Amino acid sequence: MAAASATSTTSLSATFSSLSIHHHRRKLPSLLPTPNSRPHFSPLLSHKLLPPPKSTPEAETTIYENEEDAMMMSIFSPPERPEDFVPPPSFDDGPMESEEEIARAYEELYGPAYSGETLLGNDVFVMDSKVKKVTGLGSSRNKDKKVRDGFEERVVQVRRVTKVVKGGKQLHFRAVVVVGDKQGNVGVGVGKAKEVVAAVQKSAVNARRNIITVPMTKYKTFPHRSEADYGAARVMLRPASPGTGVIAGGAVRIVLELAGVENALGKQLGSNNALNNARATVVAVQQMRQFSEVAEQRGIPMEELWK
Repeated sequence: MAAASATSTTSLSATFSSLSIHHHRRKLPSLLPTPNSRPHFSPLLSHKLLPPPKSTPEAETTIYENEEDAMMMSIFSPPERPEDFVPPPSFDDGPMESEEEIARAYEELYGPAYSGETLLGNDVFVMDSKVKKVTGLGSSRNKDKKVRDGFEERVVQVRRVTKVVKGGKQLHFRAVVVVGDKQGNVGVGVGKAKEVVAAVQKSAVNARRNIITVPMTKYKTFPHRSEADYGAARVMLRPASPGTGVIAGGAVRIVLELAGVENALGKQLGSNNALNNARATVVAVQQMRQFSEVAEQRGIPMEELWK
């Protein structure tokens, strides 16, 4: 048994020695230069073959005896102008620009003017991105700031509404807001959001997009009576004598007060829904016309309307 193990050990050592001999027979590249070959530089030894850095000369330091010499040396003397130098023309010497050229340049920089006229063929109903960045309209950083445009806001109603979806129910808030400047301009808007504040802001923006003008006489009342309905809500509006005040309730009163009406009678004849009554009031106001408009349409003087 011992002789067999010794024989196997001897054969294994002979096999490994033959493998190691065949493995080392490969010729390795020499790092030393030969007479018929170019010198080979290894990247590991390249730092030893670089030439030594050159020593930089020291900066010269000039010491002046007094401050006047130092000031004279620091004064800049511009070079002389060449003989054929021609100064450029002044800005004021050129021809005057026309108003159309000024308008074109303004529109190219800031977009179409607020008057609704364009000289470059731009869409006047689309706000330019430059105007958004400068004014902040439509940006998210000014959402929390209250808009100061002369319109007063008043919340008519805030309700919780739910939407049934596949995963369950989604809770939102719906706000009805009326805005007006008490100078004859009023608007009704509605908006939904997951928070009450966001819903009120969205409805206020929607109300500003739906501004209408309320026709009024010099006594701050309606020129004539009017009735209108919106959905199941029906509203009746009547003019009143000076000193009467606004006799109305609910959403009708809020719309009339923000419009600037001081003497009027209002009545809700149908549904008690606040949003439908507010919109019915707007429809009734839109049906009213001034006496001057009717006389102009008929082609007669205004004094002949009552004959």
